[in-house]
Amino acid sequence: MTKRVVVTGGSGLAGKWVVENLVEHGYEVMNLDRVPMPKRTARTLITDITDAGQVFNALASSTSPTEFVDDLEPKPIDAIVHFAAIPRIMVTPDNEVFRINVMGTYNILDAASKLGIRKVIVASSETTYGVVFAHRHRNPQYFPLDEQYPVDPMDSYATSKVINEVTAKAFHARTGADIYCFRIGNVLEPEDYAKFNKVWLKDPGLRKRIAWSYIDGRDLANACRLAIEKDGLGFEVMNIAADDVSSDLPTAELLKRFYPDVPVKKQLSEFETLLSNDKLKRLLGWKQQHYWRDEAKKHA
Repeated sequence: MTKRVVVTGGSGLAGKWVVENLVEHGYEVMNLDRVPMPKRTARTLITDITDAGQVFNALASSTSPTEFVDDLEPKPIDAIVHFAAIPRIMVTPDNEVFRINVMGTYNILDAASKLGIRKVIVASSETTYGVVFAHRHRNPQYFPLDEQYPVDPMDSYATSKVINEVTAKAFHARTGADIYCFRIGNVLEPEDYAKFNKVWLKDPGLRKRIAWSYIDGRDLANACRLAIEKDGLGFEVMNIAADDVSSDLPTAELLKRFYPDVPVKKQLSEFETLLSNDKLKRLLGWKQQHYWRDEAKKHA
């Protein structure tokens, strides 16, 4: 039986990989976004997620790939992957970042709960740890950053993501649905790997604020599909990051040079990530497939 998934923000950098992965694995996918997907991998329903009426109508619509199929009657949606958002600070005014991200997520979760959709994957962010978009250099309380960390951001984007996690937990308490929040690291796609040799390896300080985290868009897509296929976890927050730091310097050297005063809670392997993905691997059985060293060689 075909599973139907709605992806919000599927026209964006991260969302397009999720749509492609799900379509390749036989899912019927509909994209909710402001613009169609460039590759038209799935049908896009132009939707303003800050408009509750549009969101409710969209999630109650047919997910059929075209308007010419024999059966256009809306069918139950099995899962939502919610990526639509203003993706960072400094592209719209701060209040708009906050409004769109918070209200968009509330509207998606509210409509899902009232329509009986029992699985929602919500895009949160590594920025919730309060380091990435801090107004000045800021030491975290400890490394590696894990899901138990007392998140304390100061910017509008990260704050919106923290609120979205709280909102997701509230809807889980209300409905018992599975709602998994993914704190996603820096998403890379194939053409980005050329920057390693040209820029990033020459100045490791450029990726200091993101603690040298990264995640290939294709590995992120695999995590989303695994989350759709994993039932019964309830409400969970998981970091989505590669196993290794995005630097040719060992993790210990990066810490010594850029974060010498930050406590380290565990023994780290030579290039181990500082954005812990242990929970992701434990709960979903996720395994990394795309490493920057291999990809950088392909795109040198």
